[in-house]
Amino acid sequence: MLLIRPPGVYPPQGDTALLADCVRRESLDDSSRVLDLCTGTGAVALVAARSGARVTAVDLSARAVVTAWCNTRLHRRRIRLRRGDLLVPVTGRRFDLVTANPPYVPTASGIRSPGRGAALAWDAGADGRLVLDRICRTAPRVLASGGVLLVVQSALADVPATLAAMRRAGLRAGVAARRRQPFGPVLTARAALFEQLGLIRPGEREEELVVVRGVREH
Repeated sequence: MLLIRPPGVYPPQGDTALLADCVRRESLDDSSRVLDLCTGTGAVALVAARSGARVTAVDLSARAVVTAWCNTRLHRRRIRLRRGDLLVPVTGRRFDLVTANPPYVPTASGIRSPGRGAALAWDAGADGRLVLDRICRTAPRVLASGGVLLVVQSALADVPATLAAMRRAGLRAGVAARRRQPFGPVLTARAALFEQLGLIRPGEREEELVVVRGVREH
């Protein structure tokens, strides 16, 4: 998919592709309501929109929202775009599918706030769960009965914790997809930190990406 991606906006990568593949497997039509959190370029939102679904896309970054707007025009898709912090721009609404590709890269132990600039798209606190935990706790509240939550993350950020958090929020949760890929530039630069934390073996330079799927059954 051809996408505009200026500097400072997270480029679609392996995690984007894995999440998009899972979206394609969902039963979406023109009656479906979809929310894409941390939309970045809007790549996953565009995949959902191709089904005819009514899609809303949210990002904290103003640059990302403008980029996603440009990409919706490029692909001639109607997507409602909002700038804001996760669910704040969609208060009171319900969705049949919520997707998220949030920041999930662990940082040095003393850093407990989101990144700045481009790093806002990947820095996620000492355990990589700064945004993941918020999504798992709050996103189930906006799911309609039978609604689905799809979240992609690295195994470096504790997949069992995501499963447990979704289940605490009342969802039936499981792993929908996995893939391994070489470290990109950000993870390569932090490989020594990950070795020190015991997240990877010495010399290991691959990560496992995982999509966790939660279903609100009632």
